[in-house]
Order: sequence, then structure tokens, then C-alpha cells
Amino acid sequence: MVMGSMHTGLEDRFYNYGKLAAYFAERAKGGVAMMITGGISPNREGWLLPAGGTMNTKADVINHQRVTRAVHKHDSKIIMQILHSGRYGYHPFAVSSSPIKSPISPFKPRKMSIKNIEQTVKDYARSAKLAKQAGYDGVEIMGSEGYLLNQFLSSHVNKRKDIYGGDIHGRMKFVVDVVKAVREATGEDFIILFRLSVIDLVKDGNVMDEVITVAKALEEAGVTIMNTGIGWHEARVPTIVTSVPRAAFVDFTAEIKKHISIPMMAANRINMPETAEEIVATGQADMIQMARPFLADAHWVNKAKNGQTDRINTCIACNQACLDHTFENKRSTCLVNPQACYETELVYKKTKKPKKSRRHRWRCCWYVSRSCGSLTWS
Repeated sequence: MVMGSMHTGLEDRFYNYGKLAAYFAERAKGGVAMMITGGISPNREGWLLPAGGTMNTKADVINHQRVTRAVHKHDSKIIMQILHSGRYGYHPFAVSSSPIKSPISPFKPRKMSIKNIEQTVKDYARSAKLAKQAGYDGVEIMGSEGYLLNQFLSSHVNKRKDIYGGDIHGRMKFVVDVVKAVREATGEDFIILFRLSVIDLVKDGNVMDEVITVAKALEEAGVTIMNTGIGWHEARVPTIVTSVPRAAFVDFTAEIKKHISIPMMAANRINMPETAEEIVATGQADMIQMARPFLADAHWVNKAKNGQTDRINTCIACNQACLDHTFENKRSTCLVNPQACYETELVYKKTKKPKKSRRHRWRCCWYVSRSCGSLTWS
């Protein structure tokens, strides 16, 4: 069981890292084997919002160590997601493969030059190396949901005519270079996940043959685990709302798994143990990633392990306090669990009931007896 990446808003300000550490520690205590942070930018151009969360200086390492130390106390692994927002960035420094404005940001991106691309590859590698120094067990390279690497992979945005455009081999060059640089910078004993968009759900998105080609190249470049990404943020096809059936996209994951030898992780609309178990038991995936269900219940895994499925506080896929808050640049929480991301502020304490006096107990008994039509004591 893996807790997938969710941007909570706590990642973007260093003074919130104590709260972020408590948030992850609670889910580590709950039995999650591995967790992935919200998106952390490798440079300024990759910010999700102005002055967003980064990992590119020694000062960043100190802040992130609060998170990794808190998680490792509970025998869980923590992965830092490196996310470059590309044209989804909500700031004027946004860049992309081509200067095509996205429908979810008011800023038109600048087309990346070859020199800019080469420097960004180095930025990814530096960010991953610093993540290792901060105590992270690995990094996840975000290549789905329509962020920068996905913008290069798909001709929906990539209209380039140079070595980074054209057919799938040109469009994936930047992405493969990033993975190779990260592997070289971090060594062989470091986990590299790649979140691959297995279906784009946008016009001119990649077809399955192209996705398989990318998956094979990424495995060869040094990826440890392949993760599933479904759709772009701008896609008009529902992917995570309540109306989407559970595990609706697992067939795409299963198809990719046939063509690679590294572990494949299933994701999207998996929120109960029975669904997760069936996916693994039938060989459709090797691992299960859930995100919002761990917002709803930090102790999901322990409850499933102990046969207490009926006690799981189930995610209802409403998106009202998680994604809706994220896209409004607010701190995320959960409609069915208001303690999510507020673990240090909304603290539940057990209190002892005050002892009742003998006179009080007698009066209570007397009133009960009187209401029953009897004043006789036994």
C-alpha cells in the first residue's frame, strides 16, 4: 500500500513543515508502507504558485529533514515528488514545450530553449540529490496530469520541430534525459518512481503504443517503479469523482505491466481493501496507490490488516476539501476527516468522566424508579 502524492499546501511554506511532518507521521503510524509528498519544484520556473515548495538549496534540506525523520520513526518510507508545473504554473515565469496557454492558468508560458531544457535536466538531478541528503528514500518524477514532462510527451502541447519534438522518440527525449540524470546523481540504491500518463484524455494525447514505448525507455533509463497517471487536469472526462466506478482505469495499468519488468502501481478510484486486493490478486498491478482515502482515514491500512474494514472512514470522492482547496491555493483537508492536515491543531484528547457523588447516584436511581412507577428499593 502506497499513499500517493497530494498537494496539501503545507509544502509551499517552510514554517509549515512541522505540520507536514505530523501529517505524514500519522499515516506512517497507520501502517502505510510508502508515502509520496506533494509536488516539490526543482527550480523557480517549476513553481506551482509564487514561492512554491522547492528542493534546490541546503536550506531546503533542513526543512525536509523534519518530514523524513518523523516518518522513519514509524518504519515507513517517504518519497519526494519532483514536479515541474510547466504551463500549469500560476506565475509569470511559466515555461513549456511550446508557448500554448493552458485553460487553468492566466499566464501564457514561454517556449523552453534547448539550453533551458538542458539546465532543467540538471535541476532535476540536483533536486533528487538534495532529496537523498534530506533523508528521502527516493523521488517520484511527475510525468502525468498535464505537468511539464507530460507537456513534452504529448503532441497536445508539444509542437516543436527540433530534437525535443516530432514523433514520440523526440518528444520523450527530455523525459528520458531527466531520469538518466537523476539516476546518475543518486546512485543505484535510491528509489525512482515515474508517474506515467497511461491515458491523456485530451485532444492529440498519446495512444497506447506510444505510452508503451515511453514506459520501456524509462525502465531502461533507471526507473525503479512505474506509477499510473490518468488524464490531464484540463481533461473534460471525469477520472476521480464519485460517479467514476472503482478501479475504472486499471485495464490501462495492466496493459503497461505486460511490457515492462519493473513493478507497476495501480491508482485512481481505489478506496477499499476488497478492490485493492482483487487488482493485485489478478495480476493487474504489483502495488496499490491511494491518495484521498488516506486523507479520510490515516489508519486505513491497520484497520484493513486487522479485519476492521467496516471501521474505515471511507473517502467519498467529493473533492470539496482536498482538490477544491488546492486549486484555490488553500490548505487541503477532508470533508469526512477535518483533522487531515490539521493534526497539530485539531487534537482529540480522551477525558475521564467525573466521579459522581453517592448522593447524586441515589437521586438518579430514585428518579428512574419513580418514572417506572415504583419507590421500592432492593
